[in-house]
Formats: sequence, C-alpha cells, structure tokens
Amino acid sequence: MNWRFLNSGRCEAAFNMALDEALLENAARLGVPVLRFYGWTEPAATFGYFQKYAEVAALTRLRPLIRRPTGGGIVPHDADWTYSFVVPPDHEWHSFSAEESYRRIHDWLRCAFAELEIETELAPCCQKSRLGQCFVGHEKFDLLWGGKKIAGAAQRRNKFGLLIQGSIQPPLISVARLDWENAMLSVAKNAAKVTWTGIEQEANLFATSAKLVQEKFSLAAHNQKR
Repeated sequence: MNWRFLNSGRCEAAFNMALDEALLENAARLGVPVLRFYGWTEPAATFGYFQKYAEVAALTRLRPLIRRPTGGGIVPHDADWTYSFVVPPDHEWHSFSAEESYRRIHDWLRCAFAELEIETELAPCCQKSRLGQCFVGHEKFDLLWGGKKIAGAAQRRNKFGLLIQGSIQPPLISVARLDWENAMLSVAKNAAKVTWTGIEQEANLFATSAKLVQEKFSLAAHNQKR
C-alpha cells in the first residue's frame, strides 16, 4: 500500500487547522491515507467544533483560540506533538465506527512508543475529566503512560473522508520527537506493508489552506460562532 506523509513543521494555529481541513476536502483526490506531523509557532489552544466559545475562553488563558474542524475538548498547544491522519471515503478506516478508529489510531501510537522502548497502554475505561478539557482525566482507548493520559484525538467523518487530529503530551523521559515520527512510519511499514511517499509538492492543497485561513479559521465569526 502506498500512503503519503507530510511534515509541515511549526505553523500558526489558524493555518494548522486550515491545512487539516484542506487535507480532508482533498482526501478523495489524493486517493490514499495521509499522515501529517506538525507543530506550533506560538502557544495556542484548539477546541472542539461543537463547544461554546465563552465557556472555552473562561477555561484557558491560552490565545489564540481556534475552533477545530473535529469534535472533542480543549487542547493546549505549545510543546505537544501534533499529528493528523486523513483517509479517503473509499478506505476501510472510513467505514469503522468512531470507537474503532479511535482505538486503532492510539494502538498505532502505542506500537510506535514500544519501538522506542517506552511502555504505554490504551485506557480500558474512563476517568472523569473536567468539563471540556481534553487532558484532564481520560476516555476509553486514550493512550496512557504510567496511568496518565499522554495522547488524545478528535475525529470528523463526512462525505470527503475521515480526519483524525491527535495531540501527544510527551512522556517525561528522554525521547526525541523525530524518533517518534520515524517510529510511526516504521510501524505502518512493518505491520501493514505501507510504502510512504512525501506530499510536499501539492500547490492546490496549500492554496486551499491559505484560503481557509483567510475566510474561516482566522475569523472571530467562525471561532466564536457558538
């Protein structure tokens, strides 16, 4: 199987959300799953598509606050490792239940950390969290390290495909982000026989992202619409 990957480096918060949505909108055209790694040029927070802005603004001092194209709660971004995974509508992941795709993405992370000799586990059940905050408490199939949640994700599944946006709060041990990224690629290559191809030269993709920044993700009308 030929999948594609993109390491877009550190980007502004609005652009990060715009590029993920552009990947979803172009999923059918791209025709194969895409794994993206990215970071942040400044501290920020994203929040779930259905959350109320006033409640989010009261719960975190991080700014900017950007509404994600996916659901879930508030996620602080600064030193976290963020990624997205997008599949076209005819791919098997698109037909999975939300719970199953959530389990699979975090099992992929678990296997990647195992390659780095870091033992993590999928949460068997839930631990009550504070209202709307992603990394306080945990849900079933979140990734745990030493009993503490270190990875969560949010999803959006529509006619264009499936978008999963994930954040990792790195374990407090010596592990390089690049090593984790390489382990993610390696796990898919070895377990699913995936061949990875870069996606850097996609002019249409980045043009769509720039348009989404200007017309959506940078606007108060979008971020504060609820």
